[in-house]
Amino acid sequence: MDWGMRNRLSKLIQTDGKCFFMPIDHGYFQGPTSCLEKPGKTIAPLFPYYDALFVTRGVLRSAIDPLTSKPIILRVSGGTSMAGKDLANESITTSIEEIIRLNVSAVGISIFVGSDYERQTLQNLSDMVNQCENVGIPVMAVTAVGKEMEKRDSRYLALSCRIAAELGAKVVKTYWCEENFEKVVNGCPVPVVMAGGPKCETEKQVFEFVCDGIQKGSIGINLGRNVWQSKHPVAMARALYAIIHEKADVKKAQEVFNEEKNKKD
Repeated sequence: MDWGMRNRLSKLIQTDGKCFFMPIDHGYFQGPTSCLEKPGKTIAPLFPYYDALFVTRGVLRSAIDPLTSKPIILRVSGGTSMAGKDLANESITTSIEEIIRLNVSAVGISIFVGSDYERQTLQNLSDMVNQCENVGIPVMAVTAVGKEMEKRDSRYLALSCRIAAELGAKVVKTYWCEENFEKVVNGCPVPVVMAGGPKCETEKQVFEFVCDGIQKGSIGINLGRNVWQSKHPVAMARALYAIIHEKADVKKAQEVFNEEKNKKD
């Protein structure tokens, strides 16, 4: 691995081998998502806790201060919306020249294994890897499932993650699953980070799946809605940071959450 690639990855994955990515890219297919109408304002109080920001170029330019930003993972696939027929029908939206111009630490691109657009999205990933390898920029593959959430079992996720790694992704973002998540991680030769998915009912549910995933080999999280849609987003971010970087268990994370929440109260 060349110097530039290693340097960029070191900004994303911390010295303890773990990471907390904060995605605010939801608007590229959902529009003005609840609590993310003004993304710059939403993430400002969360800044101390996440390691990198996953964002589109439009929001990066319009809402993120270039003088005080954390490392950027740039969303580079899209072209569909919730109003359309199929979220899987994505294309690459951002040129390599634009990626370099924005000085990002990595790019993120969705793949939809098992969909009608499987080959198209896997080719998108391959094309992006080919271009980014030439300039030392890591690619994070996102094993998306669109509206078909029932696909989130270990067999499907393991298949998707392994294919993404085989095609050259340096990191894979995937969903946690209750059964056999270690199968997903162990079958993927590159680091796996967990997506948050739909918002959980309680903070404890979030702490439980994140702790379980870390114990089973995930290096961290790429988790947004369960943080910035929380009634106490700063407390949520602080507690998740404790799990990821301070080895907190569910009980300790809940204590950290309550302590931070009470500061605000």
